[in-house]
Amino acid sequence: MKFTRTQVRSLLIAIVILVASRSSSFAGGFPVRPHGLLISPSFSYFYANKGWDSTRHLAPFPNSGHFSSYTLQLYGEYGLSRRFTLVAQLPYVSNSYEQTGYKSSASGLTDLEVGLRYYVANIDYRFYFMVQGTAITPLYTNQSLGYGQSGAELKLMFSGSMKMFGTNAYFSLENGFRQYFGSTGPFQDRYNGTFGLNLDKKFKNQVSVSLGGFYSTSTNKQFSPIQYTNKDFSFNQVSLSYGHSFSREFSIFLTGGKFINGRNTGDGMSGSVALVLRPF
Repeated sequence: MKFTRTQVRSLLIAIVILVASRSSSFAGGFPVRPHGLLISPSFSYFYANKGWDSTRHLAPFPNSGHFSSYTLQLYGEYGLSRRFTLVAQLPYVSNSYEQTGYKSSASGLTDLEVGLRYYVANIDYRFYFMVQGTAITPLYTNQSLGYGQSGAELKLMFSGSMKMFGTNAYFSLENGFRQYFGSTGPFQDRYNGTFGLNLDKKFKNQVSVSLGGFYSTSTNKQFSPIQYTNKDFSFNQVSLSYGHSFSREFSIFLTGGKFINGRNTGDGMSGSVALVLRPF
């Protein structure tokens, strides 16, 4: 079977959503000093050839179907003061879907996200409570690259560091509530928890594990086996990261992830490499 243009467009939207859900490889939520800058360019790959339907039944895509996505993303944080941090991210995405006798692809800039993070309180400068507001602006007219709708998000964050297993450990918890504006613009809950361990006293090497998920609901309940027209879906994923710091100014993180369950979504696998730069 071949898919209609509407189905393919919705499929690519789904891919963008799934890739965009990936959290940064490094544990976020820790303060950037006033007038300090953090920049993180990253490259990620996402692939799926099977998916869950509305009853959470997992099956291969028809006609050997599979889709993949490559994402180049630039993320940044700038410390405005001791309490406020400006955050922004801009992804460039290239998506493709193939099945027997058919292929479709699209690429371009997607949604620009710009937000303001406020550090509400801390405990002994080791545990931090934060709230962040983000504006979402589409930078495209090709509806194959996203919803094409503006949106807003409110995110709650809690992070900290401690001693555990005889070494330094850290954690980060996030829960973001996002609304896209429009008659069928979905409401989404994006959540993620990360726990990491430093492997040496000089903080050169670290490993972390993350468990996150995505819940989206909309009055648009349309369904196809691969999520294409869906704005109503959910999934959970687990990921493992390794990070190495070459200096205080430069680190690299490698991450692999796997979806563990879902509804109206593809069963995806992902990999990414992220650089973390602190020029000042």
